[in-house]
Amino acid sequence: MYQVKLFNKISKAGTSLLSSEKYTCSEDFDNYDAILVRSAKLHDTEFPKSLKCIARAGAGVNNIPLDRCTENGIVVFNTPGANANAVKELVLCALLLSSRDIVGGANWAKTLAGNGDAIGAMAEKGKSNFAGCEIAGKTLGVIGLGAIGIKVANTALALGMEVIGYDPYLSVDAALKLQRGVHYTKDLDDIFTQSDYVTVHVPLLDSTRGIVGADAIAKMKDGVRILNFARDGLCDQQAVIAGLESGKIAAYCCDFASEAMLAQPHALCLPHLGASTSESEDNCAVMAAQEIMDYLENGTIRNSVNFPNLKVPREAATRICVMHHNRPNLIAELSRVLSQRGINIENMGSRPRGDIAYTIMDTNSTLTDETKDAMRAVEGVIKFRIIQ
Repeated sequence: MYQVKLFNKISKAGTSLLSSEKYTCSEDFDNYDAILVRSAKLHDTEFPKSLKCIARAGAGVNNIPLDRCTENGIVVFNTPGANANAVKELVLCALLLSSRDIVGGANWAKTLAGNGDAIGAMAEKGKSNFAGCEIAGKTLGVIGLGAIGIKVANTALALGMEVIGYDPYLSVDAALKLQRGVHYTKDLDDIFTQSDYVTVHVPLLDSTRGIVGADAIAKMKDGVRILNFARDGLCDQQAVIAGLESGKIAAYCCDFASEAMLAQPHALCLPHLGASTSESEDNCAVMAAQEIMDYLENGTIRNSVNFPNLKVPREAATRICVMHHNRPNLIAELSRVLSQRGINIENMGSRPRGDIAYTIMDTNSTLTDETKDAMRAVEGVIKFRIIQ
């Protein structure tokens, strides 16, 4: 029986997939095989030795101590694309909100309450204070063409916008999903200099922190509108505030509230609503649960952020799963341990990811405790697991 600890409320669409014959889900376990988590911060959590994997029902993994997990052979999964449509729809909403002062107009209209039949005339007189512009024909620059960025780019194109997309790591699969009318560039300055709207859809890394900063804003058109529904920190807050106060930036919409930004009249801060739909929560929970099941039952890794993805067809009764450092001859040494004991490998697969690698070996032989200890003792092995 596998024990799965829940660190947040996880949609039943996901937890119901974890059969009661094989899994127990609870918030109270001390020793557990897997974690299902959304936003709970795990950096100060002491993990038991039994922990094998963590599945984050969402894309970002800033709440998970990746280095510590990798050192201890704990696979960390995320759910890329599961919330992409929810975020896309909110970004499109922000495009319109940044173009026309809809929020300001709605709030002002409420102040007319109590004026009875005069409200219509008062509304007509005051509506010019909330005039804006249309998005059709304007240029949208999309930084990051992952699951969300592609959906935003394609939909904006369908709405009549000119779209420029930037992603230095654009995959073949992603490129095939991009509509032909989207202009792809490998020069980030093309986004900054040509766009009327700029939207950011990249992970928060050392290389992307402050990607929209003072230098970038200086290159932008006067009256540019900037959207950040990816991660706080991608846009330099002080630089954005300076741009808003000077008028260089006409509007800034983000999914992250702060004291300084809330004070800006032309900034719209939402309370991290990007993935806050029932459909998104269901999709993320289902994908996370499936990742846990595939790994615990078959050793399959997909959508991991710290170990290589690997799927090997199962062709024998016993499956050996080894997390190890990516160094020469290590796999040969593991194989030698088995061959010296007359154990035949029926099927095998291995894949590296930087300094880390993952290997699966199938055999019809039964491994003794001595054999298991000998494999664990191979220099460079991080974690060793048997699946029957």
